[in-house]
Amino acid sequence: MATGFMRHFIVASLVFTASSVPTAHAAKVTVVGLFPGKAVVVIDGAAPRTISVGQKTPEGVLLVSTTSDRALLEINGRKETLEIGQHFASPSGAGPSRVAIAADSQGHHWIVGQVNGRSTRFLVDTGATTVTLPASVARAAGIDYLKGERGAVQTANGVAAAFRTRADTVSIGDITLYQVDAVVLETGLDSALLGMSFLSRTEMTRDGANLVLTKRF
Repeated sequence: MATGFMRHFIVASLVFTASSVPTAHAAKVTVVGLFPGKAVVVIDGAAPRTISVGQKTPEGVLLVSTTSDRALLEINGRKETLEIGQHFASPSGAGPSRVAIAADSQGHHWIVGQVNGRSTRFLVDTGATTVTLPASVARAAGIDYLKGERGAVQTANGVAAAFRTRADTVSIGDITLYQVDAVVLETGLDSALLGMSFLSRTEMTRDGANLVLTKRF
């Protein structure tokens, strides 16, 4: 029979051993296919695998939900929305935050991000001076844009009322920026534009067809 000291020693040894086992963390996750309730993912360059909603891989990737064109994943405890062809790259502890955005068949770069924590789909647009939001997105994000400076811009559908404002946070992948200048359009804009008020605070590089953003400040 083990003495009290021995029992304490055994328990302490088990605790130490368990805490010493490293936990696997995914460094890069790419969505390559989507089905109802399932997603096909590539994790850290390994062979594609199919995971179901509610399933968590040994690398810490949990499939939360799917739609016809995107998957909501929890990667290393962080929720990320990825479309087919997009990937999430986890930054190293010492390096800056970065995200790679895949190009679509027309060479456009789309990514799902967040404005004040609310999910929205962005088109990367280096020709836009600021992050530009449809009024519906701004309202969902809790932005009282009507208090902003009013102006007008020319759109493909004519002149639209525009309001200068600011988002508390804009997040793309692992990059979160605070107090980002934005313009809200009441008409004429279907999707949010990731403009230079966000992009100028990152370093933009190319990796094949991917646009890589690295946080500067």
